Amino acid sequence: MSQIHPTALISPSAQIDETAIIGPYCIVGDEVTIGAYTTLHRHVVVARLTRIGSHNQFYQFASIGEDPQDLKYAGERTWLEIGDHNTVREACSLHRGTAQDGGLTKIGSHNLMMVNTHIAHDCLIGDHNVLANNVGIAGHVTIGDHTIIGGNSGIHQFCTVDDYSLVGGASLILKDVAAFTMVSGNPAKTHGLNVEGMRRKDWSKHTIDILRQAYRTIFRSGLTTAQSLEILKQELLPKEPKIQLLIDSLQKSRRGVVR
Repeated sequence: MSQIHPTALISPSAQIDETAIIGPYCIVGDEVTIGAYTTLHRHVVVARLTRIGSHNQFYQFASIGEDPQDLKYAGERTWLEIGDHNTVREACSLHRGTAQDGGLTKIGSHNLMMVNTHIAHDCLIGDHNVLANNVGIAGHVTIGDHTIIGGNSGIHQFCTVDDYSLVGGASLILKDVAAFTMVSGNPAKTHGLNVEGMRRKDWSKHTIDILRQAYRTIFRSGLTTAQSLEILKQELLPKEPKIQLLIDSLQKSRRGVVR
């Protein structure tokens, strides 16, 4: 049997794995699925239409799967999906999608969302990310994998923060953050590569040096984006496959990248 505290309120339509733990005064709404070994510690609300994977931890006053804060939303059936091994700390708010834009907010696995993180409707969050205290993610934002977003930062709607990037504390992101880059400020500007993050992952000196060449080509050479892409594809990609992430950042950007 699931370990459900007697003060918890559980919808009859919720599906809770027998190994999950539902703590005191939690509320689990209609059509919620909670996977194996996931814990709602206390005073957690999972509103409705939310699928949660295994081995997640939710702390007090987290609001999960609530209606999106979007004036277009009119009560449609939309969803929030959360993967495995995530930690969601106190007072975080994670909202469902909107029907007009696919109807899904999706959060991957192995993410840490610190106190008071907000993830709005229709966001796509990857894996192994750290979102520090009071980070605000507006609607339709995409976060890649292995990013760090510093406390009190805000990300404008429709922006992308790409893989292995770092956003400094109290930054305002109005454009896309390219893979591997380190940005900060209001509005944010680039300040080099996330080299410390690369070293912590034991990337080779060769890889880091090639990425530095790519960074200088894109952000410091004065070349156009088209010219930079040509150099990355022809000269640097054959030397280091990770250059493809930078190429993708430039090619798929809808708002332009932070420079």
